[in-house]
Amino acid sequence: MKIINGGVCAAKGFSANGVHSGIRKNKTKKDLSLIFSRVPATAAAVYTTNLVKGAPLIVTKEHLKNGKAQAIICNSGNANTCNENGIEIANKTAELLANELKIKANDVVVASTGVIGQPLDITPIKNGIPDLASGLSESGSRAAAEGIMTTDVKLKEVAVEFKIGGKTCHIGGIAKGSGMIHPNMATMLVFITTDVSISSKMLKVALKTDIAGTFNMISIDGDTSTNDMVAVLANGEAGNAEIKENGKDFAGFMKALNTVTVELCRRIAADGEGATKLLECSVSGAKTEKDAKTVAKSVICSSLLKAAMFGADANWGRVLCAIGYSGVKTDISKIDLSFKSKAGKITVAKSGCGVSFSEEKAKKILSEDEIEILVTLGDGGCSSTAWGCDLTYEYVKINGDYRT
Repeated sequence: MKIINGGVCAAKGFSANGVHSGIRKNKTKKDLSLIFSRVPATAAAVYTTNLVKGAPLIVTKEHLKNGKAQAIICNSGNANTCNENGIEIANKTAELLANELKIKANDVVVASTGVIGQPLDITPIKNGIPDLASGLSESGSRAAAEGIMTTDVKLKEVAVEFKIGGKTCHIGGIAKGSGMIHPNMATMLVFITTDVSISSKMLKVALKTDIAGTFNMISIDGDTSTNDMVAVLANGEAGNAEIKENGKDFAGFMKALNTVTVELCRRIAADGEGATKLLECSVSGAKTEKDAKTVAKSVICSSLLKAAMFGADANWGRVLCAIGYSGVKTDISKIDLSFKSKAGKITVAKSGCGVSFSEEKAKKILSEDEIEILVTLGDGGCSSTAWGCDLTYEYVKINGDYRT
């Protein structure tokens, strides 16, 4: 398996594009994106657990009941959430795109991201779709990734190449996510494409299984958005024998999928609103995988710890505090804790108590842009990892006037 370029266009038979249609006032920013498969694809998606859901999610969920899709369209700048005519707008978007591409409207995945509760005019979408469709390109992944960005600073796309049954296969993805990100699917917008031939049933199993240890393990700010979705399309263009059950081929697909999703998780966490550092909490020695996940999430969600990491302060007590209120029954007297970065590694606590360490060295380690928080519980053999970022002044500034 190897990392390659191409994002969502790395897989055979996929093209993409992104344009400025007029939804956003800033004409330099793209606000409408399209991903298209030249043949119908099996499809699966997972959605936010927030009871308040954007209209596009409701429409998409209906469209994917048959496990098929051929296109994904997403606008940025307006969430199309809590709007009286939101469902109508989302359906109309699918219809307009379907007419342009000569496909079925229920084969369109619809997504939106941006401000909640603001009316969305169909006019710019209607006017933008012809250019969006005519500009589809096998090198258009970057344009599509740009079109779904809101407060994101960094573009997020990744792809891998691998073998299944002797056939060369690909999986690629783009993502947006910077704020309103918290575990319990979904946590952002992620669109994944693959040319692997896999049944709708097994694609759903693969996605649902994968997100438990990837997208559900990210937290930026403790807020679960209303429009979050992860959708994957598999068009079978690689020519492998269709994956219909568990086995060697399915395991290979899962490994490749996880390589893409973990990398997107890291990029989303590193690009949290106002963030200066990627935080990765790795928990080992847990009694169960559930315990490991719970502890890792609790640590990465701690506002006090996130603030300490921003200040490069080795305030390790905040880690133990977060473990203590996580709800996991663990023996505190067995916990070991270290901080690690490319500047080195330092142990700050053993057996639940602080140890002597160099504050100067700790400061140097925590001043890097990627920090690992290593927790050993000493209860068993299970482990998990969660991703987040530091909490900065800029986060408050961004969200203080986000709507205006």
